[in-house]
Amino acid sequence: MLPIDEDFMREALTEAEAASEDGEVPVGAIIVLGGNVIARGRNAMIGASDPTAHAEIVALRKAASAIGNYRLIGATMYSTIEPCAMCAGALVHARVERLVYGADDPKAGAVETHFGICNADFLNHQVSVEGGILEGECRRVLQSFFRDRRSAQ
Repeated sequence: MLPIDEDFMREALTEAEAASEDGEVPVGAIIVLGGNVIARGRNAMIGASDPTAHAEIVALRKAASAIGNYRLIGATMYSTIEPCAMCAGALVHARVERLVYGADDPKAGAVETHFGICNADFLNHQVSVEGGILEGECRRVLQSFFRDRRSAQ
């Protein structure tokens, strides 16, 4: 873990909280390049009517647009939850150097929990992975969202 990882994860948590306010599952992501945040994303599947509008994909699209290149060489993604198969695959295709995530996803996590997509030796790129950064805070945001939804029904 780098000393700055918790600070950047807090920025991703801010995006997750904004997603929750929009009625979306509270997942947030940011992309850092050269020590600067170049893109932010939050879940937007419902609002955008787009099943691919996961926080990580939204952030990847914005980052690629910001630098004018679909390759995000040297970039780090911070995500509040372990990415799914789609998002993990996109990280590999974008050549993201490093992924830092908060909470494991026992159902759909495809980085370490299932599949190991970011480090599959048969792919032409591997992503350095560090999980568990601010894990408790990231998990609480998700659990609180779903608890509130269940109690509202």
